[in-house]
Amino acid sequence: MSATTASSWLSSGSGQNTPTDRRDRRDKPRKWGSPFTYFIALLFIGVCVAPVLYIVLGGFRTNSQISTSPAGLPHPWVVGNYVSVLKSVTFWGEFANSLIVALVSTVGIVVLGLMVSFVIARYDFKLKGAMYSLFAAGLMFPMVIAITPLYIVIKNIGLVDNLFGIIVPQIAFGLPTTVIILVPFLRAIPNEIEEAAAIDGASRLGFFVRMVIPLSLPGVVTVGILGFIGSWNNYVLPLYILNSKANYTLPLGVQQFSTEYSVDTAKVLAFTSLAMLPALIFFSIFEKRIVGGLTGAVKG
Repeated sequence: MSATTASSWLSSGSGQNTPTDRRDRRDKPRKWGSPFTYFIALLFIGVCVAPVLYIVLGGFRTNSQISTSPAGLPHPWVVGNYVSVLKSVTFWGEFANSLIVALVSTVGIVVLGLMVSFVIARYDFKLKGAMYSLFAAGLMFPMVIAITPLYIVIKNIGLVDNLFGIIVPQIAFGLPTTVIILVPFLRAIPNEIEEAAAIDGASRLGFFVRMVIPLSLPGVVTVGILGFIGSWNNYVLPLYILNSKANYTLPLGVQQFSTEYSVDTAKVLAFTSLAMLPALIFFSIFEKRIVGGLTGAVKG
């Protein structure tokens, strides 16, 4: 080996990357990637955001503005449509119904789903795999397919035109997603923690309350958010179950409002915007928690 070759080999750190080399590469600006990828991503974003923006901005316009320039911006901006909807007793009644249904459904989904997931993840018993597979199969069974037999069952137990006629099925159909997400979280809890808790005198229930719930909190928050948003946006079930306007939820109220005010497009858009606003705000606030919870479930 010549002196020049040996010198260059030694100066390169014997073929290994030195901390200085790694720091230099880290300081270099990263490439943006393919412009085509960004174009496709922006195209999908535009397809998703454009209808929402049109509905929100349409509520700030008059019917004449919408007729003259359907895709134009408000000029001048009109807040009367939103004020009229916010002063409506009907809107706030439907808002309260949606809030009750969403909160009770979310609590039921989280509590029952967490208990079922704990049993599947931490206990060994016969047909354990079959039970987990049954919940997984529930993901492929949408509510729309079961709406007719579901309506018959709800009618037989006397829950037609009752908010609990919506809450109970939503909890049932929300459990598969909850179990699939939470089981990996609960399996990832080391057995040593459970053994240490048992040595300290903690029962199974004590271990569940004091250790399992805090350690699986990212997954619990994720399924809670998904359950709330799914319940808030549910339209098919209220359409079949609810008859009286006093029990209408907001998705069903939007359809009823658009029928009554079919000639007042601007007010219908304002009502629709306010109806979907809580779910949008809720999702925007907890978006990172949803992604983090789902990522944890995949890693688990």
